[in-house]
Amino acid sequence: MTNGWKKAGLIGLGTVLGALLTLNFSAVAQREVKLPIPYEDLQLLAAVFGKIKSDYVEPVSDEKLIREAINGMVRGLDPHSDFLDADAFKELQVSTQGKFGGLGIEVGVEDGVVRVVSPIEDTPAFRAGIKSGDLIVKIDETATRGMPLSKAVELMRGKPGTTITLTIARKDADGLLTFALVREEINVKSVRAKMLEPGYGYVRVRNFQERTGQDLALVLKDFYKQGELKGLVLDVRADPGGLLNQAVAVSAAFLPKDALVVYTDGRTPDARMRLTASRENYQRRGDDWFRDLPAGVKKVPMVVLVDGGTASASEIVAGALQDHKRATVMGTSTFGKGSVQTILPIGSNAGLKLTTARYYTPAGRSIQARGIEPDIAVDDGRDTGTRIREANLERHLETSKQPGGVTPSGATAPASGLPGPAQPKSGAPTTSAPVPRFDFGAPEDFQLKQAMNHLKGEPVIASVRAVAAANTPSELLAPAKK
Repeated sequence: MTNGWKKAGLIGLGTVLGALLTLNFSAVAQREVKLPIPYEDLQLLAAVFGKIKSDYVEPVSDEKLIREAINGMVRGLDPHSDFLDADAFKELQVSTQGKFGGLGIEVGVEDGVVRVVSPIEDTPAFRAGIKSGDLIVKIDETATRGMPLSKAVELMRGKPGTTITLTIARKDADGLLTFALVREEINVKSVRAKMLEPGYGYVRVRNFQERTGQDLALVLKDFYKQGELKGLVLDVRADPGGLLNQAVAVSAAFLPKDALVVYTDGRTPDARMRLTASRENYQRRGDDWFRDLPAGVKKVPMVVLVDGGTASASEIVAGALQDHKRATVMGTSTFGKGSVQTILPIGSNAGLKLTTARYYTPAGRSIQARGIEPDIAVDDGRDTGTRIREANLERHLETSKQPGGVTPSGATAPASGLPGPAQPKSGAPTTSAPVPRFDFGAPEDFQLKQAMNHLKGEPVIASVRAVAAANTPSELLAPAKK
């Protein structure tokens, strides 16, 4: 299925370039599109161009004006479309390989401000306590408002061992936060795993890279060398996405062969895909990673852990396993990024990352601006009301209904904010950074404990607050006497 590989491509703004974008590479950008030419609008554009050239306080090159006009045109569409120059395209490639020098932050741009999508585990940013939704106000002494994303990434990248200071605005913090960080070589392994106790395995997918499916296969085989599994937890919390074909691979490891994983719908034939749990949809060459998986992998009871940082490719996995009733999805509502971005080459050294389709779960659900709702809601206190999701982003695509004529065979098709963070005020006081949150999979991981309870048939506690209340002396809970 060579066409599937041309279509399936990449997802994400990658490891530091940003995240939450399902990407495809396409070779169809050069096809001719005959559309009416809006002469009056082009004349207006030319008039503005001329006035800037003649009257602006400083000379501006033609190249800069044209590039900024293109950037404005594309970025005005939705939060995920973008124009890619040669440097930006290179960054996108680096993001899928999982190795770079920097801080370990996945970033995007919202309303001209650099926003943290997610810190990567076991990196300087994560250990320092930087959180999803933080706004990077300054990089060292350089203000970031209006800064191109590629420039912000360039400033944060650097030689390991060098220092950098980030000034951050956080919605629920008083004043600005400052973080003094030391750059490291970031070599992110997307899959990590361990035995929680005999018979119960834990697999965390941090993001979807070139080796994710292959590494998952090795982990599962290693589990079964230790004996038959009684239960498995697949953790995709704070996973911003990655390669679309690797999301298909992770799903295929647990689903029957040829089961539908995800399908997309858009205006062009290339934007309409059906990706199933078959080798040609997730692996280009070599022996099938899952050819000799133990048979128990397809039947072991599973819990998929999700949260507000679970986005795009990780939502595809959660939705597919949920629709096929292969796993119980537990946690909080996911991010809701359900659109596909295609990389269209423009000339010899530039590209256009353009939103070309929406994707749908096997049962026909659109995730866009809605997300995946867990089967069992478990709140560990991290997903507060201030957490940013797709529906909070300006110009996000609206939730769509089931596309006409694309209902998957054997599936039923069900039907189908919060304001962004306040901008920091000039001269706002700075405060020290908070203590970083726990590591996923640690002994104090509340949601993981509840996943284990579910797999063992024990009661599941819906909220960490309920535990706190149960451990509070009754005299502290009683109303004060007058």
